[in-house]
Amino acid sequence: MKQILILGTGCPKCEQLARNATLAVGQLGIEAEVTKVTKIDDIMKHGVMMTPGLVIDGQVKSVGKVPSAEDIRAMLGGGEGRA
Repeated sequence: MKQILILGTGCPKCEQLARNATLAVGQLGIEAEVTKVTKIDDIMKHGVMMTPGLVIDGQVKSVGKVPSAEDIRAMLGGGEGRA
């Protein structure tokens, strides 16, 4: 099962990233857990200094922007995207 972390304090961009990640997982039909990480100390443990951040299976994939569901699908290995 894929582990997807959404790093952010709950801003609108963080919420949109969570929606896009959930949509991408649903479109791919894969097993994944999407978890929001909102504590600054926990976010910084990933080396992320700007939110939102996207972490997939322990690897930081995006910082400071909101990748589309298409881009996230590509990051998850499910097809083409601009990732």
